[in-house]
Amino acid sequence: MTVSLPRHQDPIAAIATAPGRGAVGIVRVSGSNIGALIQALFARPLKPREATYTAFLDRTGLAIDQGLALYFPAPHSFTGEDVLELQAHGGPVVLQLLLARCLEAAAELEPLRQTPRLPGLRVALPGEFSERAFLNDKIDLTQAEAIADLIDASTEAAARSASRSLSGAFSQEIHSLRDALIQLRMLVEATLDFPEEEIDFLRKADAHGQLSKLQQSLQTVLQRARQGALLREGIKVVIAGQPNAGKSSLLNALAGAELAIVTPVAGTTRDKVQQTIQIEGVPVHVIDTAGLRDSEDEIEKIGIARAWDAIETADAVLFLHDLTRRDAIDYIVDDAVIAEALAQKLPPSVPIIDLWNKADAVATLSVDGGLTLSAKTGAGLDVLRHKLLEVAGWQSAPEGVYIARERHLQALRQVDGHLMEASAHLAANAQSLDLLAEELRLAQNALSEITGEFTSDDLLGVIFSKFCIGK
Repeated sequence: MTVSLPRHQDPIAAIATAPGRGAVGIVRVSGSNIGALIQALFARPLKPREATYTAFLDRTGLAIDQGLALYFPAPHSFTGEDVLELQAHGGPVVLQLLLARCLEAAAELEPLRQTPRLPGLRVALPGEFSERAFLNDKIDLTQAEAIADLIDASTEAAARSASRSLSGAFSQEIHSLRDALIQLRMLVEATLDFPEEEIDFLRKADAHGQLSKLQQSLQTVLQRARQGALLREGIKVVIAGQPNAGKSSLLNALAGAELAIVTPVAGTTRDKVQQTIQIEGVPVHVIDTAGLRDSEDEIEKIGIARAWDAIETADAVLFLHDLTRRDAIDYIVDDAVIAEALAQKLPPSVPIIDLWNKADAVATLSVDGGLTLSAKTGAGLDVLRHKLLEVAGWQSAPEGVYIARERHLQALRQVDGHLMEASAHLAANAQSLDLLAEELRLAQNALSEITGEFTSDDLLGVIFSKFCIGK
């Protein structure tokens, strides 16, 4: 269970819109009983949930700006506390002046407070508004994370999936699993509590069938979560190969833009060049690297070392070969050396896709394995795109995919492991009922960590610290 910290009692304020200039900017205040602050700012109360056009005045009575003020009394607000929003013109100086005025007005009220221990208004920490919404049961943890994921979404599919998570679709799946798990735990606990009864609760209630159905449902949720994690994180793909195989040309062709310099001179690429592209809504982070070879050039050697660093952290490697040099003995030998080095540096789970480039420059395309393409004409690129989705584990985007994070996948894998252990104990009947009950309890705890019903303050700190200020 989470515990509120002393700072959660502070009223907070922040600029809630992105830095820079814009047509509209918002300053947001949240806290308990902020009616006195509203009175200090406007010399009158505001009607709840009604936009009021008014002047925003500084301490001397001069106008900072004119705009809309909205007051949302607790608990009917985003954070579950009293919330005040000031909507002004979106200039950074104007918004800073409004924020400073809110802090100044709150400070002026301090000597008048009936309870001296009540803290004053302060600037919000990153993600603190969303954190309070979570702590006040307005949203659960997956919905809070979905707010940040919706803001950070790099593709339309990722944005739609984050919106589903924000609406509670992922949470509903987790709650369904939890409810089924609780039902099964009740049966096991009843059997443990009344061992003298002749009725076998587990057999009568088909505990085996319930557990099997629960495991099947978990696999469905896990598969959708994997798809959602792909939409959020994407995959990191590194293009590797000898100099002049066409790596930079391939990056440019995939990106549809001239990002990397392309020349006939070997060793043109000295450092990594990265671009994120979309394939069916999945972000694919493509990295062009320096050609792999022995070199005496100090700068090129640094680029080659960075290429190997990128390769070692890749989700997939495109090993690019040159069709125009496929019969040259020196080229074949160097390719074999690179292939051996790749096999040694990469775990078996990271796929290496052999690509034969420059199909437009040769008469015959026969090669032993791999895909043929032309980065110059674009021939074969569609096949490559589908191959990348295949190795990433992506399926055709189902409508029910929701955004997910690595911590969600880890928790679901823990649940899967506990349920497998529980299935083994259930097969052993009465001799392992205590162990069965414990595995089911651990599975429920792992599920509850996803939505935040059972989690640590340290985890919350990590999650919300990655939000932007004002959310």
